[in-house]
Amino acid sequence: MKITMIHGQSHKGSTYHIARMLAEKLDGEILEFFLPRDFDGICVGCTNCFMKSETLCPHYEQLKPITEGIDQADVIILASPVYVFHATGAMKALLDHYGYRFMVHRPEESMFEKQAVCISTAAGAGMKTTNKDMADSTFFWGAAKTYKYGVAVAADSWDTVKPELKKRIDKKTTAIADKIMKHADCIKPGIKTRAFFHVMRVMQKNGWNETDAAYWNKKGWTAKKRPWKNQPGTMEAPG
Repeated sequence: MKITMIHGQSHKGSTYHIARMLAEKLDGEILEFFLPRDFDGICVGCTNCFMKSETLCPHYEQLKPITEGIDQADVIILASPVYVFHATGAMKALLDHYGYRFMVHRPEESMFEKQAVCISTAAGAGMKTTNKDMADSTFFWGAAKTYKYGVAVAADSWDTVKPELKKRIDKKTTAIADKIMKHADCIKPGIKTRAFFHVMRVMQKNGWNETDAAYWNKKGWTAKKRPWKNQPGTMEAPG
């Protein structure tokens, strides 16, 4: 199993330690990126990724190692501390660059057989909205399953988190890891994702964006093919 972790901060605080705890329980190959250390580009709104090609993004080369890490992963972990009730600016800046991968545009085919985890921490509150910031992207990318875990650590560092809370975190991360491992070889997107994909398929058949329509037609998705079927080692189900 390959795990790609993207941290919304460059320091190793509580969010980092919880995400790392989960990743190590998956007993796989771990690839980590820290923001903004490993990517500090800000989307300039040129729309080249939408209308022409993502390769024309001015940050394409800098972003490429993270993109490859996402594509090669079986599990994607997005981790961000709460900054004013939302994900960090660095995490948001990264996710902005993958708008072209939303199902409304050109989703990566392998995403429909990946699992994702969104992890956030705060001294008090804001984990729900922070996880939503990240989970919105994993859903619209087409991730088959996204788990969300937010923790109010009541501390400003991992060292000062109370031992009894660390025990509860250990138990919860074990439960999430068990679910991920259970579905590792048989994960498929749920009905909400498939329904949204169908709506996008109908829209792409009308060809409102030539670049997107060409992509969908090449994949065969505007016909009968679906990205969660006919993958290596799977059999196509009826319907």
